[in-house]
Formats: sequence, structure tokens, C-alpha cells
Amino acid sequence: MSTAAIDVTGLRKRFGDHTVIDDIDLTVHRGEVFALLGPNGAGKTTSINILTTLTQADSGTATIAGFDVRTQPVAVQQRISLTGQSAAVDDALSATENVVMFARLSGLSVRAARRRASELLDRFGLSDAASRRVRTYSGGMRRRLDLALSFVVTPEVLFLDEPTTGLDTRSRRDLWQLIRSLADAGTTVFLTTQYLEEADQLADRIAVLNDGRITAVGSAAELKSRIGGDTVEVHDELGGLLRSVPTDGTVTGLRTALDQLDAQGAEGTVTLRRPTLDDVFLALTEPDISRTGALVGAAPVQESAE
Repeated sequence: MSTAAIDVTGLRKRFGDHTVIDDIDLTVHRGEVFALLGPNGAGKTTSINILTTLTQADSGTATIAGFDVRTQPVAVQQRISLTGQSAAVDDALSATENVVMFARLSGLSVRAARRRASELLDRFGLSDAASRRVRTYSGGMRRRLDLALSFVVTPEVLFLDEPTTGLDTRSRRDLWQLIRSLADAGTTVFLTTQYLEEADQLADRIAVLNDGRITAVGSAAELKSRIGGDTVEVHDELGGLLRSVPTDGTVTGLRTALDQLDAQGAEGTVTLRRPTLDDVFLALTEPDISRTGALVGAAPVQESAE
């Protein structure tokens, strides 16, 4: 049995004169959390729309759980769930009524639908608010209900298109914990996000999408290592950077760096700085980098729009 939950080769999509997706290759393994990062207009939502059969690619192939999204769309749809950027729930209904309705539409009997609603609302921490109208819910509660609806029939692959947009910090972190628990239970999670901390916390692997092309793929640690190692920095009292010395992060390396700074007469606050996903994102999506491919050997890219 293949370990690939998602397999993409040579995927392309144009809208008019704009090349939105330009020759994408991706493999997502079963049971992993895979994050697709990119600036607005990079092609993230278009990629999800193609993989979930909502849009057809102009060329290339994509399979979900071994089924082709173009030639076997029904089989793909039976194995996936999609949670978009806005909660797809009925505000006039209660949480229980929303889940029961989705369950009935999925073919469950009345008794099975009610049982499933009770199970899911408990799993997603909404039991105490099950009878409340959804219009009274907070943003975080609405997103949890939206995820619960995606699990009326447990999917093999869950697509999350910027799932925490608009949520406060606490709600976002609660949802991260929930998403991780879903992956730990065996569901493959494919998410797009503009929150770099979200990808850093959740994803087993990350792809950076820029102007319709994948510029890098790897774990957060692997991507950070591409743009350099640790540095010892000296800052003035206002936080301005005065001196910076590279180090390998070992005790010996730190001592050597500090000796160099001391020999240079540097005075101020000393910090150890490690590359972040912010650094990776900026390095891989800067226009001059994406054109030259200086970091990842990418070919020149065209302007695109989402």
C-alpha cells in the first residue's frame, strides 16, 4: 500500500493571462500534517481547489489516496473533507441540528445521525453548547463546529484552507491542539496558512509556494538550516543591532564568538539568534530571490494571481 495520501506531478493552472499554478510536484505522506505557505496570490487556494475537485488543472496529475482527482472525482470526494476560510455552518440552527443535518445528508439514519452528533460535539469540546444557536458562538467555537462537520464521515485527508484566520491567540492555539490530535489519530492534514508560527507548531513538513511555484519543501528545521546558522548578536539599549558573529551553537562555538566580540570592544546586550520561519518565508518569497532561484535553484517564475 502506498504511503502517499496526496501525489501531485506537473500541476499547472492558468486564469486568462495569469499562470496561477506552475508545474507543481508534491507528495504528502499518510498521517502527516503538511503545510503550504505562501503570500497572498501565490496559488494556495487554487491548489486546494484542484486537489478537492472544485477546479480542474490545465495539465499535470494529482491523486488523493490513490484516486485521480480528474478522472475519479467521486472516489476522491468520498475520502476527503474541506474546511474553508469561513465557517460553513447555519447560524439559525443549534450545533446539534447542524451536525445532524450534515449526517443525514451523508446518508446516516436519524438515530445514527444523533449519535454521531453527540460523539462529535463531545470530541470537539462543544457538548456544553450543543443546544445553543450558532449565532451566539465565538469565532473559535464556530471553527471547531466547522471541523466537527468535516468528520461526520471520517476523512482520509482533511484540507484546511487558512483554518485560524480571524481567531484570537487562545482560540488559534486551541485549534492547533485539535488539529494535531486529528493527525495523531491517523488523518492526513493538508493546510494552507499565512501564520508562520502555525506551520512551525503543526506541520511535519512545509512547502513554500511563491508565484505559483514550490520554492522549497522540508521540515521547519530543514528550511531554517537553508538560510544560515545561529548568530551571537550585540544590541544597544534601544534594541539596535551593533555586532553579529556566526556560531555553531555549541558551548565552544559560543565562547569563541563571545571572545571575538570582546576583542572588538563590543558592548551591549548579548543574544543568541536562530533562524525562524519568518526568515525562511522572507528569503524564499523576496522578488529578487524568486527570480534568480539563489536559495533553491528554482527557474525564473512568472507573475501570478490567486
